[in-house]
Amino acid sequence: MNSKTRISLIHATSVAIQPINESFRRLWPDATVYNLLEDSLTADLERAGGDIMVMAHRFSALVRYSRDTGADGILFTCSSFGPAVEAARASIDVPVLKPNEAMIDEALGIGRKIALVATFQPALEPIMQEFDELASGIEFNPIFVEGALAALKAGDQETHDQLIAEACALASQSDVVCFAQFSMTSAHAAAEAAARRPTLTTTDSAVKSLKKRLSR
Repeated sequence: MNSKTRISLIHATSVAIQPINESFRRLWPDATVYNLLEDSLTADLERAGGDIMVMAHRFSALVRYSRDTGADGILFTCSSFGPAVEAARASIDVPVLKPNEAMIDEALGIGRKIALVATFQPALEPIMQEFDELASGIEFNPIFVEGALAALKAGDQETHDQLIAEACALASQSDVVCFAQFSMTSAHAAAEAAARRPTLTTTDSAVKSLKKRLSR
């Protein structure tokens, strides 16, 4: 592994950019990280009636572009596009990660009682499906934190973090708490203290996974 390792981050929303870049600064400062924002993806998915595979060619194009610009690894930061990411990475010769998969692997190493916390309610069902595809006997405690995402988009990170921490206090009977979105990362310390359980973020898990893969 060297300081010239290049990582392409592909975003569907701007609120994911700062959290994942901050995780890279803490956990892998030698990586060269750049950001691609394609903020029409979520709206277009809604117009497609949720049929992500109608848009699969666009994800393949994003992956090819990232590879053409020298990416050694690629990370998608939006949880809603998993099947399209899987299709896109099949023909690429570098690691391409879905946003949740590294965190899911880490969580399953801790236990089977999983508290899933989201500030965007549609993010909960896809990540539960991802867990179920990898393991059986999982007991989910899905928690939607109403108002937190709106606060973050309005620039009120303090309220965003406080609402998430208060919600995580309901997860004290779980083995592990998992954040369902990159945009939630700033609430990690407060949430872990409130839950009194290991609390995982998609951002940190993804960075650690990419670093491990690319150091082999």
